[in-house]
Amino acid sequence: MASSPPKKTLNSQSSSLNRPPQAVKFGRRTSSGRSVSLSRDDDMDVPGDSSSQTDYINYTVHMPPTPDNQPAGSSGSTPAPRNKMERRLSVMKSNNKSMLLRSQTGDFDHNRWLFESKGKYGIGNAYWSEEDENYDGGVSMSDFFDKPWKPLTRKVQIPAKVLSPYRLLIVCRLVVLFFFLWWRIANPNEDAMWLWGLSIVCELWFAFSWILDILPKLNPINRATDLDALHDKFEQPSPSNPTGRSDLPGVDVFVSTADPEKEPPLVTANTLLSILAVDYPIEKLSAYISDDGGAILTFEAMAEAVRFAEYWVPFCRKHDIEPRNPDSYFNLKKDPTKNKKKPDFVKDRRWVKREYDEFKVRINGLPEQIKKRAEQFNMREQLKERRIAKEKNGGVLPPDGVEVVKATWMADGTHWPGTWFEPKPDHSKGDHAGILQIMSKVPELEPVMGGPNEGALDFTGIDIRVPMFAYVSREKRPGFDHNKKAGAMNGMVRASAILSNGAFILNLDCDHYIYNSKAIKEGMCFMMDRGGDRICYIQFPQRFEGIDPSDRYANHNTVFFDGNMRALDGLQGPVYVGTGCMFRRYALYGFNPPRANEYSGVFGQEKAPAMYARTQSGASQNSQNSQTSDIESDTQPLTDDPDLGLPKKFGNSTVFTDTIPVAEYQGRPLADHMSVKNGRPPGALLLPRPPLDAPTVAEAIAVISCWYEDNTEWGDRIGWIYGSVTEDVVTGYRMHNRGWRSVYCITKRDAFRGTAPINLTDRLHQVLRWATGSVEIFFSKNNAIFATRRLKFLQRVAYLNVGIYPFTSIFLVVYCFLPALCLFSGKFIVQSLDIHFLSYLLCITITLTLISLLEVKWSGIGLEEWWRNEQFWLIGGTSAHLAAVVQGFLKVIAGIEISFTLTSKAAGEDEDDAFADLYIVKWTGLFIMPLTIIVVNLVAIVIGASRTIYSVIPQWNKLLGGMFFSMWVLTHMYPFAKGLMGRRGKVPTIVYVWSGLVSITVSLLWITISPPDDATGGGGISV
Repeated sequence: MASSPPKKTLNSQSSSLNRPPQAVKFGRRTSSGRSVSLSRDDDMDVPGDSSSQTDYINYTVHMPPTPDNQPAGSSGSTPAPRNKMERRLSVMKSNNKSMLLRSQTGDFDHNRWLFESKGKYGIGNAYWSEEDENYDGGVSMSDFFDKPWKPLTRKVQIPAKVLSPYRLLIVCRLVVLFFFLWWRIANPNEDAMWLWGLSIVCELWFAFSWILDILPKLNPINRATDLDALHDKFEQPSPSNPTGRSDLPGVDVFVSTADPEKEPPLVTANTLLSILAVDYPIEKLSAYISDDGGAILTFEAMAEAVRFAEYWVPFCRKHDIEPRNPDSYFNLKKDPTKNKKKPDFVKDRRWVKREYDEFKVRINGLPEQIKKRAEQFNMREQLKERRIAKEKNGGVLPPDGVEVVKATWMADGTHWPGTWFEPKPDHSKGDHAGILQIMSKVPELEPVMGGPNEGALDFTGIDIRVPMFAYVSREKRPGFDHNKKAGAMNGMVRASAILSNGAFILNLDCDHYIYNSKAIKEGMCFMMDRGGDRICYIQFPQRFEGIDPSDRYANHNTVFFDGNMRALDGLQGPVYVGTGCMFRRYALYGFNPPRANEYSGVFGQEKAPAMYARTQSGASQNSQNSQTSDIESDTQPLTDDPDLGLPKKFGNSTVFTDTIPVAEYQGRPLADHMSVKNGRPPGALLLPRPPLDAPTVAEAIAVISCWYEDNTEWGDRIGWIYGSVTEDVVTGYRMHNRGWRSVYCITKRDAFRGTAPINLTDRLHQVLRWATGSVEIFFSKNNAIFATRRLKFLQRVAYLNVGIYPFTSIFLVVYCFLPALCLFSGKFIVQSLDIHFLSYLLCITITLTLISLLEVKWSGIGLEEWWRNEQFWLIGGTSAHLAAVVQGFLKVIAGIEISFTLTSKAAGEDEDDAFADLYIVKWTGLFIMPLTIIVVNLVAIVIGASRTIYSVIPQWNKLLGGMFFSMWVLTHMYPFAKGLMGRRGKVPTIVYVWSGLVSITVSLLWITISPPDDATGGGGISV
């Protein structure tokens, strides 16, 4: 027997066919993960990067045709029976160099290869199937080609047994409302026409408002993601990605802050740490913080956070920590060792906890440290100036002394370019240079594994890389409109495009941290799924911590986040609510979506592909002016040619404009299925990111200058939209108006968590800002009435409701006073409480109750949460919403600008009383109207009851009607009254003063209008 050389091609002598032999292809994976395919016509040398020829023996054979391998329609003699495994060959590692042995019959003996090998098997037409008993789990053909295409997301419909009755009841209530209002109009109260008229107007508006609110809720849906499918598709080895490196697109995470006094640096630092430790490919993630105040305290706190992240991030990866906000994690009440398998977890956790405590001490000590450093440097500068002055003045100080500017200094002995503790020209909140500092460099492409560290943590086998992080503070100068948060976000969009250019942008407030480390991947499932190229953003629900157990002021707002937003997801998508939102960068640039549709008809029931208005040059442009003049600017593409008009729209940075097509391409889903349109090939995003150099950073600083947006479309059609205190809603509306759709992503584990104001005053001011923004939207071109045909009908109704809902406060205030007016006057809104009125009232109440119960059912909220929302709707409607309407009219009519202060965020240091802020009563003018309503209704109940009791002919039905509605108002006002009590019933003096004034005024007014009449007892109290 002679062994055959490795390169020799062997022919099986058992075949008697005369046709050309069939070639069989083989392959293998090299040590670097690269796939190599070989055939009988190839040179069978083993590449040097794989292994030497002494380790691998490669050969091909001619496979005799059998019924399971011959081409369809071929003919020939049937080969002799052959063992199934003898026809399956591969590339195997072996130390035996003389394995090519022939059997006694002269045939080549393959069995020795098949049964003795323990190697990893190659990929090709000859392979081992998993059902073979000797298969040892190597990579097979089926790993790449036989897997079915799996979607990354799916819709989960609401059960018909819940949704169908819900829709039916809505129709029933609409019918009942129509007949009730018809009956009310047809049966006026002749005895009190003014009461009847006021009530009719209010009820008509309430019916209209309810219709606007309920119609978009007709089609709620749920969604589910498949993270395993995402991993298999983007992070597993494949022919286009042999190494299994992540093929996911890049993500830039934006955190915005403005004032370290109201937004503590420790809160912002914890948010940053949760971002740096998120479960996403490290080389594809970049974090940015926008410090719109230019505060050195925020700057140095972020530097401390990056240093602590060198321990915190690998610790989270090693032990799979959740949540990855250290403050929240170390304050968990549950057992930290649960589901932790590594024996050194307790030791590691104790060490990291000690480091975090020291980190908090350093953060909290930064203000004093920075001030002391500034004093030392200023003293040094003063001594230096005094010495120079003496030298110039012959050894004598000038009579007027030496003045030295009290600057704020950095640790390296240079002036802080941002805001100083004592503001000076060029160093104040509204006047300072642009600042950009790369605090964590671009990570390496390949994982960097840690090792044992004496006295610290053992990160052996753990990737210790940290994502890139940059501190950004845009330039501000007097005379420029900086457009508040929207302007800061647009500055970050441009700077990040030059530095990292992630295809997607995740926007977070400084007090909203990542609670679910896989949240970004959850959102990426929607963006990378079939049809994901038409999604402009993924909105996650807002979840809050630190709320009092009773949720007195409906801070959780679950009716909106779990009800309204889930319903909008069944239309064109949820509205953008300012934080916890992942954007497609290309959509933020104002471009139109692919394959957009237009909706026509009374209810938008007719759908047709959108026709883009094209802008051409020369005579062609002039000929089309008449056709495009009536088209909304939002429906026109920014440009037909990427090289035309970009400086006018995006600014004069060619480096920035060059990133636009790159971001668009990287944001496409994989073209791995025939139904995927506008996709990219697999493996297109495997190249490493280039390191940042000085010219790149300089260009990024240039695009955050205060003059860059002059004569551009930033804030008008591009980026975050200017002109409203609720820039978030307007920005989302503009995208929907172009034809984009959005998606609502509710994860099993909350994606993000934040804080909310639990103090009554702060909560009302928060609602005031939202309502004022809605009034601004109503009086602007962003009113949904003027929307394009690319906005679905019910989506248009939802946006119309966003702009209209504050105006309900006018009618709500009037309606809250109606019960008291009825009790004062002895009249009622109807002539008598007859069977018709009571029947209609009963039907309306029952249908509303059943609708609410079914809404609670499909949205998953609790009854108590629904009731708290109803209570605060009345409280906010009679206070903040009313003030917003007044401010909106003042801005539109008189041009008075509206300014708001930041809501203070708690630093979480007061562990003795976590809800201390709940009991603090801070007087505000927003208290006046609700307090007046409470006092007036209480006085009216007393007067009405006294008059009826002492009346000769008591009218109990009118008393009961008035008292019932007064009690309805007071029941809704209970949380407000409880909030005024403070802790242990300590009511502020001003509350007593206002209550007394209102009571006296109401009593005098009642006596004046309806003086006592001893004969009839119809007015005052008869004694």
